[in-house]
Amino acid sequence: MIKFFSFFQALFLFSIHASDIAIVDFGSQTTHLISRRLRDMGIESHIVPPEHILETLPSVSGVILSGSPASVHDEGAPKVDPSLFHAGIPILGICYGWQLMAHALGGSVERSHSEYGIEEIAIDDRLLGLPKAKFPVVVSHGDSITSLPPGFTVIGSTERVNAAAAVNRDKKWMGLQFHPEMEHTVFGSEILRFFATDFCQLSPTVKNSIDLDSVIQKIQNAVGEQDEVICAVSGGVDSTVAAFLIAQAIGKRMHAVYVDTDLMRPGTREKVSDIFTHHVNADLIIVDANERFMQALEGVRDPESKRKLIGKLYVDIFQEVAATLKGIQFLAQGTIYSDVIESKGSSHASKIKSHHNVGGLPENLSFRLLEPLREFYKDEVRKLGFLAGLPLEYVQVHPFPGPGYGIRIRGEVTQKRLMQIRGADAIIMEEVQKARLYDQVFQCFAVMTGAYSTAVKGDGRAFEEVVAIRAYESLDVMTANWAKLPYSLLEKISRRIVGEVPGISRVVYDITDKPPATMEWE
Repeated sequence: MIKFFSFFQALFLFSIHASDIAIVDFGSQTTHLISRRLRDMGIESHIVPPEHILETLPSVSGVILSGSPASVHDEGAPKVDPSLFHAGIPILGICYGWQLMAHALGGSVERSHSEYGIEEIAIDDRLLGLPKAKFPVVVSHGDSITSLPPGFTVIGSTERVNAAAAVNRDKKWMGLQFHPEMEHTVFGSEILRFFATDFCQLSPTVKNSIDLDSVIQKIQNAVGEQDEVICAVSGGVDSTVAAFLIAQAIGKRMHAVYVDTDLMRPGTREKVSDIFTHHVNADLIIVDANERFMQALEGVRDPESKRKLIGKLYVDIFQEVAATLKGIQFLAQGTIYSDVIESKGSSHASKIKSHHNVGGLPENLSFRLLEPLREFYKDEVRKLGFLAGLPLEYVQVHPFPGPGYGIRIRGEVTQKRLMQIRGADAIIMEEVQKARLYDQVFQCFAVMTGAYSTAVKGDGRAFEEVVAIRAYESLDVMTANWAKLPYSLLEKISRRIVGEVPGISRVVYDITDKPPATMEWE
């Protein structure tokens, strides 16, 4: 009886005027990114959990089923009410969403032909208005559709997956075994635009621009007229922009706190002092905590343990600082959306790692959190910084993680290994800047790998640690391509690191995209 009612309820609800797209969140790392791509082209959307999709049908012209870390064959895998497929509404299934749709409609899904990273798809149908040619797409799946549900035809294939793109023209349903929302999928935005405009019959409005005044107003509304805020700052883009906006919103009621952990790049303390002396109108408090962090990290090797330990120690120090001030009600952080989603941003998501300012926070936090950048991606945060008037050198600086070298040293953090990674990191940054490639890559850094190899130094055998170089190009941190740095530059960096940094046997270069790799090694 419940399903019978749901079917007719869905038909009735869809008959009402609809004006946007519902995105069903099955736990994909990029569900929110689908919404952003639609927003950028002037299409309204909203994200809903699978159990509430039928309730949203009065206001939607189409439904997008997101990806998921799950398999349709897993016990307890997220699903939608089958009535959705009888509602006469356009549906786009992406990755798991396509597998779920195929499975529910009588197709076959099997654990075969896994693909992770960049693959080429061959489009052989002009339905999407795309050229009949091969182009790169981002894939990340372990299951594949091995037989199509009735009414579907294949319009695109990769080398190993036949039904990489399929369509049911009559019902205006489409399935994609790749992610059109990801930056590195060529023609991804065009495919989403086709679904929104041709299948859903929506007309793009004026593209939404980032509203700086709205962000500042939200901060003022959250904090009120009397409460005080302590803001964690690190000298990085996210925390600097967050602090700058909060200072504009509430002035001297914001107290910037920089915790000197010994895990940040040399010169960070001086950089933070300059920012909060000459550019941000706020009270700056610097806490010397080098010994506390090193003692806490002694003997700790597991990356998740390190992240949580660092996060807890930060909070302990913020609470100690707050106890010396009056009226502190908020802890402000530069949390951005990629931090949230990697720390398990929704009920069906898979946790990739605990960011110290998200997954590393204790449950008994005595502050209310203030995170004005939580819904923004890295490129949007930079735009906010520009709009707010921050100098270019503080907005375009390469990102640096809050736990710093603590997560770029695989295994235990020791003074010796800190000295080594500082030296290697400084050489990388110096040579990349000398080559005038700093602004061409999103991020570049050294990693102490914890692997050891044999070297010959001074006619003698040395068994020493291997350093990895990680450099990549990205826009929003959700996807990335490894940077094709010139061989001559890599050669110079390698020679300098092995020759100038004690205890290093060799240098390797990480050539893995995201996905499947994450930006950081830990």
